[in-house]
Amino acid sequence: MTQHHFPESFVWGSATAAYQIEGAATEDGRGPSIWDTYSHTPGRTLNGDTGDVAADHYHRWADDLGHIADLGLGAYRFSISWPRVQPGGSGRFNQAGIDFYSRLVDGLLERGVRPVATMYHWDLPQELEDAGGWAARETALRFQEYAAGIVGALGDRVHTWTTLNEPWCSAYLGYASGVHAPGRTEPAAALAAVHHLNLAHGLAGRVVRELAPSAELSVTLNLHVIRGASDSAADQDAVRRIDALANRAFLGPMLDGEYPADLLADTASVTDWSFVREGDEKLIAVPLDVLGVNYYSSTLVRAWDGVSARSDADGHGASTSTPWVAAENVDFLPQPGPYTAMGWNIDPPALTELLLRLQREYPSQPMMITENGAAFDDVVSADGRIHDDRRIDYLRRHIGAMADALAQGADVRGYFVWSLLDNFEWGYGYDRRFGIIRVDYDTQVRTWKDSAHWYQRLAATGQLDQAAK
Repeated sequence: MTQHHFPESFVWGSATAAYQIEGAATEDGRGPSIWDTYSHTPGRTLNGDTGDVAADHYHRWADDLGHIADLGLGAYRFSISWPRVQPGGSGRFNQAGIDFYSRLVDGLLERGVRPVATMYHWDLPQELEDAGGWAARETALRFQEYAAGIVGALGDRVHTWTTLNEPWCSAYLGYASGVHAPGRTEPAAALAAVHHLNLAHGLAGRVVRELAPSAELSVTLNLHVIRGASDSAADQDAVRRIDALANRAFLGPMLDGEYPADLLADTASVTDWSFVREGDEKLIAVPLDVLGVNYYSSTLVRAWDGVSARSDADGHGASTSTPWVAAENVDFLPQPGPYTAMGWNIDPPALTELLLRLQREYPSQPMMITENGAAFDDVVSADGRIHDDRRIDYLRRHIGAMADALAQGADVRGYFVWSLLDNFEWGYGYDRRFGIIRVDYDTQVRTWKDSAHWYQRLAATGQLDQAAK
């Protein structure tokens, strides 16, 4: 394999999430999730946008699968709405919701596309949040029951079961900074959520192993590339602290079977970790067939002396609404552009660095890029087309960075572009567009952007240079 040529076995896919595209928020027995509650709370989302309608995928799923097939993709990563299939998060299952995903899976298989199902992409049933949410151990046990129900219903028709998407966001953005649902700002609860999400992963993973032994098992983590502002001992310790919170808090129990000792020490002033019971870490460490890696941007930190002014860096780790618990002595710095519409820096070499680190530390663990993409201010031209050259450049450079890692020995099996469709972008509502297919939210008409045509050529040829033609 050269830098620009991928093997025939390499999987090209796209990804979405239920609350971001489905709509039909109150139809066919679906119950409320924390994102329904959060987005309907004034001041929580830009322009007061909600996912009530989103991209109306619930009604337009067959047409959307047609787009996936026309793109020539080998896999589609979607998420299952927990409150659609089990409205209260416990007890009875909703057959109408299960039937929807059964039709979706069968539709993918009929089109020769691998179904990659994520059990949890942030839409916790509101009843479970009312009972404590991810800060409560009971939620992990309820997740195990939910997993048994949905895996039992869809069986091994699903090629890959992914337990969680980005538990970092669920725990820290949801329970520490409050900028994601459920909007809590409780550091101790955030660390409890870290553990109970990890535990939920292990419990659900064991359900997959039992009920769908021929399916592949995965989890998706948004792992951070963290660099220090200098080589000083203080700045490098800041890197270590954030690496423990961002990366090793999940990689440790999931792949090593234990939490890092420095993480426990760093956070001792916030919690004593007594919510970790004997045997939990072994339960969490269920063997994975593939580790899902989401990557968008990198992080720059320095030690903070507690006196000087802190940075007002935007994006992940913004000091104005920091998700980081037990990191009072760390400052997050702005980085050189260019930036996406999210304000995130564009740093493709960091993806190579991340993949090589994972290969070095977990040499027997296959990986997939389960999300990578960019929001830009797309413009519909007079000819009706969307000439999103900046997105194409972003994708080309990051896929090239992934190829660099493969050439150096990283075991990466596939790439999923984020996202198939423009959608509800959480706190940013409909103001940020990540899709390679444009959605007109007034008419729900789908239009391929130039990036979709580019990605179609890449999926067909497996060669970056051919995709440009």
